[in-house]
Amino acid sequence: MSNYKIAIVGPIPRDTITTHRGEVIQKYGCVTHPTIALAKLLKGKGTVIPISHVHQMDDEPIKKLFSDHSNIDVSGIESNKNLGTIIELKFVDQNNRLEKQVANMAPIRPEDIAPFLDVDCFVFVPITDFEVQLETLKYIKQNSDAKIVFDAHGPTTFVDRHGKRLRCYWRDKEQWLPYIDVLKMNLEESLCCWFDRDHSSEDELYDEDNTEHLDSFADFILDRGIETLYVTLDSRGCVIYSGQWGDIKKEFIPSVKVDEVIDTTGCGDSFAGGLAYGFTVHNDRIKAAYYANALGAMRTQGKSFDVFKSLEETNEILRANYS
Repeated sequence: MSNYKIAIVGPIPRDTITTHRGEVIQKYGCVTHPTIALAKLLKGKGTVIPISHVHQMDDEPIKKLFSDHSNIDVSGIESNKNLGTIIELKFVDQNNRLEKQVANMAPIRPEDIAPFLDVDCFVFVPITDFEVQLETLKYIKQNSDAKIVFDAHGPTTFVDRHGKRLRCYWRDKEQWLPYIDVLKMNLEESLCCWFDRDHSSEDELYDEDNTEHLDSFADFILDRGIETLYVTLDSRGCVIYSGQWGDIKKEFIPSVKVDEVIDTTGCGDSFAGGLAYGFTVHNDRIKAAYYANALGAMRTQGKSFDVFKSLEETNEILRANYS
């Protein structure tokens, strides 16, 4: 029997979400989405290890949330510092939201990662620019053979002095890229990586049809050490760039279609988890996109973690969409 190990690294925020329909949802977010999704996919095949700093008052409820899944190892959740993340999200429409961060997690440092260097894959899903240190990624590359999947949401987001979460340009990305294998982002984040200015969510820079920069951006990213770049294009799907300068392959993978979108919180985190599964189990960038799209689509289908399916059910969804 296989014994895959995947670590999910980032915050487990206590979220209060107001959906675009006006419904209020309170739950733990970010790391929880890919952790539970992967626990279902890896049942009987492997272990999922969430690594995070949380408030002491949240430690027991978070571990209880994970307790339904025997293959989730909670030893990477630490509350001694009593520094976790608290987020308020208000969706103005299906895809866009206003964000306020009222408490901040202690950053993930090499010593937090050290007990888990034997995993097959580390998935980093930071939501703010200070939550993961560059030294942590360097430490992994020096001491582990694990693949690193990294979500650009963190380094393209900062919190101002009023707790408002805003977009920012990823100025030091060239220092980070050599230590990342698979880089994942959405279209807005790709703009924040390519155009040198900070902007708020209301900035006119973002246009869901503005993809002209992606080919040049991908050339830049892949030339600096990234093996595979995924850019999600909202409900359309995702584009994959791989290869090296002068021989770059571009592939588009359409989304897994859903009839109705209920809650998009955690879609990006779930997508990153799907990438980790595809690379860890299949070592295949296309299959990774299939699983990523499937988990992202599942996340939209409800308010609870019941939206995620078993491996057999997920594979049936893939056959229906990609056969």
